[in-house]
Amino acid sequence: MSQQTPTGRPTPRMLPATGIIGRVGNAGLSFAVAAYDDPASVRFIDAVQAFYRERYGGVDRTPVDPAEFAPPRGLFLLGVLPDVGPVCCGGWRRLTATAIPVADRGVLRPRDAEIKRMWVDPAHRRRGLALALLDELERTAAAAGCRRAVLETGTRQPEAEALYRRRGYRPLPNFGVHRDEPDSTCFTRDLAADPLGDRDAPRG
Repeated sequence: MSQQTPTGRPTPRMLPATGIIGRVGNAGLSFAVAAYDDPASVRFIDAVQAFYRERYGGVDRTPVDPAEFAPPRGLFLLGVLPDVGPVCCGGWRRLTATAIPVADRGVLRPRDAEIKRMWVDPAHRRRGLALALLDELERTAAAAGCRRAVLETGTRQPEAEALYRRRGYRPLPNFGVHRDEPDSTCFTRDLAADPLGDRDAPRG
C-alpha cells in the first residue's frame, strides 16, 4: 500500500531492484521508479486520460500492459519534489519485432523506446519539469540499449509538440491505433548510444 506525503498524496511504491534513481533534476526534482499500476502512478494516468477527453473527446486507446513498463522491458518514473511528493510521470517501453503491428513495421523498429503517459501536475508547470522528465526517460532508455525514442501526441497539444521539437524530435509517420486520425502526430529522436546498455540489451 502506498504511504502518504505531508500533502496527503500517495507516494510511489518503490520497486526493490531499482528504487530512487540517483539523479536530481530541475528544482530539486528526483525520479522514483514505480509500477505503472501503482496508485501513485494511476492518479496521474487518470489525469492524462481526462485531459485527452477534454482535448480530443476520448481517451488514448493504445493497448497498454503494465508489465511492459517494468524493468527490463521498460520503465515508469514519477518525478518527486521535496515536501510535495509526486508531481509528474512518464514511461517508456521497449518495442520488439514481435510486438510491432504489421501496419507499423515500416515506421517503428525493434529497440525503439516508445514514450507514454508524460504528464506534469498543472500546479507545477512552467518550471522545466517536463524537459527534465523527458531527459531522464531518454537517458534511461539509452542506458537500456534502446536506439530511438518514439512517441505519439496530437495537434490539439501544441505545448507538447513545441516541447518535443525544442528537444530535437523530428516528425515520424503516424503509428499505432490513432495512425489514421488527422489530429494524431508522431515524433522520433535518436538516442545517445550507451555501450554497456547496448551490449547487454536483448535483441528485438
